[in-house]
Amino acid sequence: MSGRGNWDGMLMIARFNWPFYAMAGGVLLAAILVTGYFPVGGGLVLTGCAYFLLGSLGVSHWVYDCSDLYRWSWLDRALGDSPAGILALCHSGFDEASEMLKRKFPISEWRVLDHYDPATMTEASIRRARRLFPPTSGTVAARFDRWPLVDGSLDVVFGILAIHELRSDAERAAWFAEARRCLKINGRVVLVEHNRDLANFTAFGPGFLHFHSVAAWRRSWKSGGLELNDGFRITPFVRVFVLKKS
Repeated sequence: MSGRGNWDGMLMIARFNWPFYAMAGGVLLAAILVTGYFPVGGGLVLTGCAYFLLGSLGVSHWVYDCSDLYRWSWLDRALGDSPAGILALCHSGFDEASEMLKRKFPISEWRVLDHYDPATMTEASIRRARRLFPPTSGTVAARFDRWPLVDGSLDVVFGILAIHELRSDAERAAWFAEARRCLKINGRVVLVEHNRDLANFTAFGPGFLHFHSVAAWRRSWKSGGLELNDGFRITPFVRVFVLKKS
């Protein structure tokens, strides 16, 4: 993806998850029609649907279109000087970031690893995203727990809004262990994720259960032999974890 419009992030979220928004829109319309007959119940349903539509899409616009997330200045804190050497981006079927990061770090070598497994990553939104945006040229299919890279070969591993698709602690721990194996001594893992917390519940309702808590992430990276070097937020809804070898 070579460029982003002012509303591209929100529109992609809507396209990938359109059945949920269509359902909410249909219920919203029905609630409008019946509110005159059942003012209390209809009003509650109307309020809930409107909140979901406006709240989740509004937050998506804030995070993906208006925040610093894809402007990348937060990387100055995460990594300091622009890293040279060999960098890797790992994703789970939808790669929105590699082309932008390659422009951000033009003198670095890149490895893009696709961990998508249709047998386990069965959400329809991932399949839609993959159809609309196939893997970029040079992407290598790789199991999350067995990367085709030699030990100690990477300066930075990026996992940006993707590693939560590994649903169990054990799977995520295996991913972190592979990242550790492939990192150089002073290498870093940059993990960017929504979390299962109050802010994301407020924005996405029950959808926040698709994310993982900070405690769950901590268990996984500790099991994988990594420790936290720095952590901070990009908006109240997205956290950055910078990890190093323990």
